[in-house]
Amino acid sequence: MSGPQVGVGAVVVEQGRVLLVQRGRPPGAGLWAIPGGRQRLGETLQQAAEREIREETGIAIRATKPIYTCEHIERDTDGTLRYHYVIVDLAADYVSGEPQAGDDASAACWVAWSELANLPLNATTRTALATLFPAEAGPYVSSRQDGELQGG
Repeated sequence: MSGPQVGVGAVVVEQGRVLLVQRGRPPGAGLWAIPGGRQRLGETLQQAAEREIREETGIAIRATKPIYTCEHIERDTDGTLRYHYVIVDLAADYVSGEPQAGDDASAACWVAWSELANLPLNATTRTALATLFPAEAGPYVSSRQDGELQGG
């Protein structure tokens, strides 16, 4: 690894529901998260978020501005670096489509705020949603601690 990888995600809320994916592979396999992936060389953050959400969920979005950032560094037990991501989540408007898992997601769906408490969310998604939407998501995500920091 030559340096940290830039990851992008999109926080898409439509009709009181948030778009989430269940990660199909590491980091965070099995945990529910804000959809996204790696930014490609030459892409803007908005272009990368729009592409990644389309590839991962089948949903078309219009990405706007960055609203949440975090960093994820993961090492093997011997200290070898496995992942180093700087993740930028953008606000996004829903344009069209129905969620279906693609790319590296094993599931994709709209989740009502009240359903968040029943999902194993990764810690970054839990923190991001509680921070960005304290009145809506906060009561449902702040009390559970079932996911490790795995990126947004």
